[in-house]
Amino acid sequence: MQTFLWKSIFHFLIFSCFFCNYANPEDIPNIPAIAKYFNTKGRYEEVNPHLIEDILAVNRSILQPPSSQCQEIHLTAIIRHGTRYPTTKVVKEMQELYDVVLHNASGKESWLREIQTQWTMWYTEDMDGRLVQKGVNDLKHLAVRLSKRFPSLISEEKLRGGLINFITSSKHRCVNSTLSFKAGLTELWAIKDKEFEHSVDDSLMRFFDFCPRFVEEVDKNLSAVAEVERFKQGPEMRRVQEKIADRLGVSYSLITHDLAETAFYFCAYEFAIKATNPPWCQLFDDEDAKVMEYAADLREFWKRGYGHDINSKASCDLFHDVFRRLGKAASENKSGQQVTEAVTVQVGHADTLLPLLTLLGFFKDNETLTSSNYATQTQRSFRTSHMLPYAANLLLVLYDCGDGDLRLQTLLNEKPVTFPGLTQASVPLYQEVRERYRELLQGCDFETECQLFKNPA
Repeated sequence: MQTFLWKSIFHFLIFSCFFCNYANPEDIPNIPAIAKYFNTKGRYEEVNPHLIEDILAVNRSILQPPSSQCQEIHLTAIIRHGTRYPTTKVVKEMQELYDVVLHNASGKESWLREIQTQWTMWYTEDMDGRLVQKGVNDLKHLAVRLSKRFPSLISEEKLRGGLINFITSSKHRCVNSTLSFKAGLTELWAIKDKEFEHSVDDSLMRFFDFCPRFVEEVDKNLSAVAEVERFKQGPEMRRVQEKIADRLGVSYSLITHDLAETAFYFCAYEFAIKATNPPWCQLFDDEDAKVMEYAADLREFWKRGYGHDINSKASCDLFHDVFRRLGKAASENKSGQQVTEAVTVQVGHADTLLPLLTLLGFFKDNETLTSSNYATQTQRSFRTSHMLPYAANLLLVLYDCGDGDLRLQTLLNEKPVTFPGLTQASVPLYQEVRERYRELLQGCDFETECQLFKNPA
């Protein structure tokens, strides 16, 4: 027994020492130094580095109930799908860049020779954004962690009792993420005698497709993202393109902004899917990656975030849906009934979460992101690498703290965030939250906001 104990301690120390030698996640072998800049193509583990060591770890030190008297009564979880393959469009661009590297690059670095002689183009157009095995695991592991974090809500009893509701976007990566979340729970509790249904609701999880004003004024309107195009033509991006061309040993004219972005995607996808530090990442240093991150953030800001009012207003129905569920749970709890929907799991996209976060006022900087203020935005709050990795999630937890005292806790990617304007309390009273969003609760009508007004001829 003593020998076994000493062996266990020895292995623990060796394992711990492995991680202790690295001050930052990017210092761990196989993690690119630039992984923290991958925007919506980033791994969930870069946002929560403690998961690198233990993917099922729950960091209880940063999440406590409002008080020991508080009991959670409802959880709404809005979750982005897990890690996926690139889309058909991106795969075509990858093939174009690969051809340039294969046939035109003349650099002598070992990493470049590795791409040219050992790496093969394995991405195919039919992958088209489908969930990869890592994405399956993302949602399975998230389900287990949430069940550990909220055991009275996400329990076998409540799952079997039909008190956990699953809703998803129709996209295959979202449906498969939903199935993976459910599998995480059924495997955890070894449930084999029953299957659990989910519903598909694109009006909630892909609301942006159903908002004519957003589609016409932003999504299909190049002028809506004019700042992004200006940044692409600006000195910061031009310098990145030239450095990539220099590293490859090709003429500057061959490396367009789009191909520079594709090179960044190559690095991000290879790492996220294979968990290796691919040679493609050698095309970027830290400063290059910051520029690429800003270019992507600029696009998200103007296309899904604070750049245009309709971006967030398109999520009005999802906003009201969330507060309807909270209100129903609060009402049932107040009347002494069992809360009929203990948990709502809604699986969508980065494009589902960002407009809602924007509508709620999260990550709003004092200064608008533009093509000309890159240098002054290094400390910006609006950073999609932190907000929207694969499997990103917004959690709203309703607590009964006794004497009719309901409180609402908000977490993003399993870490507490405070409602803008309610920073005095980390877990504010539910009624204070409703008061904070009173105007939106009384208005924010999807049909009205999304109506497309034609200019008279």
